[in-house]
Amino acid sequence: MTQRRALQEDTKIYVIGGGIASLAAAAFLIRDAGLKGHNIIILEDSERIGGSLDANGTPEAGYVMRGGRMIESKYLCTFDLFSSIPTMDNSQSVTEEIFAWNKTMKTSSKSRLFRNGKSVDAPLFGLSESHILTIERLGVEPESLLGRTTISDQFEPDFFETDFWFMWCTTFAFQPWHSAVEFKRYLVRFTHMVSGFSTLGGIMRTVYNQYDSLVRPLQRWLEERGVQVSLNTKVLDLVTVNDSHGFAVEQIVCERGGHPEPIHLSPSDFVIATLGSMTEGSSFGGMDQAATLNPRADGGAWSLWKKISAREPECGKPTNFSNNTENSKWLSFTTTLRSPNFFTSIRDLTGNAPGEGGLITFPESNWLTSIVLPHQPHFLGQPDDVNVFWGYGLFVDQPGNFVKKPMAECTGREIMTEIMGHLHLGEQAAAVLSKSTCIPCMMPFITSQFLPRSAGDRPAVLPERSKNLAFIGQFCELEDDVVFTVEYSVRSAQTAVYGLLGIDRKPHPVYKGNHDPRVLLKAFLTLHGKRDREALLEPPKSI
Repeated sequence: MTQRRALQEDTKIYVIGGGIASLAAAAFLIRDAGLKGHNIIILEDSERIGGSLDANGTPEAGYVMRGGRMIESKYLCTFDLFSSIPTMDNSQSVTEEIFAWNKTMKTSSKSRLFRNGKSVDAPLFGLSESHILTIERLGVEPESLLGRTTISDQFEPDFFETDFWFMWCTTFAFQPWHSAVEFKRYLVRFTHMVSGFSTLGGIMRTVYNQYDSLVRPLQRWLEERGVQVSLNTKVLDLVTVNDSHGFAVEQIVCERGGHPEPIHLSPSDFVIATLGSMTEGSSFGGMDQAATLNPRADGGAWSLWKKISAREPECGKPTNFSNNTENSKWLSFTTTLRSPNFFTSIRDLTGNAPGEGGLITFPESNWLTSIVLPHQPHFLGQPDDVNVFWGYGLFVDQPGNFVKKPMAECTGREIMTEIMGHLHLGEQAAAVLSKSTCIPCMMPFITSQFLPRSAGDRPAVLPERSKNLAFIGQFCELEDDVVFTVEYSVRSAQTAVYGLLGIDRKPHPVYKGNHDPRVLLKAFLTLHGKRDREALLEPPKSI
């Protein structure tokens, strides 16, 4: 192992990227490493902190959020971090707020699937014995044997018509062509949630959108401690120097306002860099404008990673994730409603108040569309007479069932028309549309971290030969945990800080419910469509 540099009084740490991983790293540097806030500099390409956990807008122009990550009680690193961060009103920690809120607003969907204008309450998985045996095999098969295979390489085609798949793929955004290794990790990581999967039991929500509930309190806490945030600062390259003992970053090549601003590092400085970006190249449309696809991976996060890896082979292979947007893109949409009619209709159709039901998926949708109606207000400052909901579609190149155009070519008005067609809200459609602002968002790299990969495609958080550089975010390698989660970003940050600075601490281990016989029994029963142990042990009925 390369000998890492020691922390000194004048040490500065440059954190590249302004997403949740970077903010978490800055917090751990202060809380657990004892670094002074003014010695931490966050360099962010855009004009706003938050990365993929963004949310903004107005009731007049419409609110926008590109998405929201699922949270559950076993996100031990996330709740460790936010146990130290007060809420915006300073009444409690963010962690306390989340757990208190979810005691009041428990997710219990009565309409996880919606077919032919009717809700399906607690749908069974519909798995065959062959499907279950494959799931069980994947749970124990070493990742090295799965290699670069896809989910469709592991299952027969009829698996992708089961309600289990419809619920699983839309909860986590998997596609049949995604990595079998990543699918296996999800099966193992969330074994404890299988028994409540058809009602989304165990899924937790923040009080507001995740920008307002997580990012804003964390950003405020960092700024109060003097952390420097340099917005509109594009990091073009990290200049490294090599010797027989390893490599170190000696200069950060930046650009601000079109002008170069190089940062020269002292021998006691460190760099923590976010690799890649799920939301790079995002494009927004409008009520009467479709979002456009920008498949080029020439944005800051991708081009920086490519330059680093070209010089240091142990820094991963970014093109594995950035050069296949046809298999990583999908489209989300945020709808602002200035009338309660739509929310009232959904409540009556599903039996769930907003915030109780979670994701509603339309399996008959050619776009494989889902929507989620959160508790209102979903934005800080949102007026009482305004409602906001979010949705997305996985098959964006297919023509709709009601709007005969690919989702990728649809305006917000057309997307809302399609959704109301699946809900059978024909008579109300015109009234709802007149009070709606639906903003679509095309994201070319949103599930790029799910693409098939091999060992070495994702670099270690602490590259073997690195003296002062660590990687964080969704594209570094963390054993056992799953990408596309806030937990993965926070765990990567904690791992980077402790390892880079030689702190004698480790992140909380990944919870492994698959090692608990009780959890396994519940999952086994549920996969077989049994509600209890006695039902499983019943002798088969004669035909």
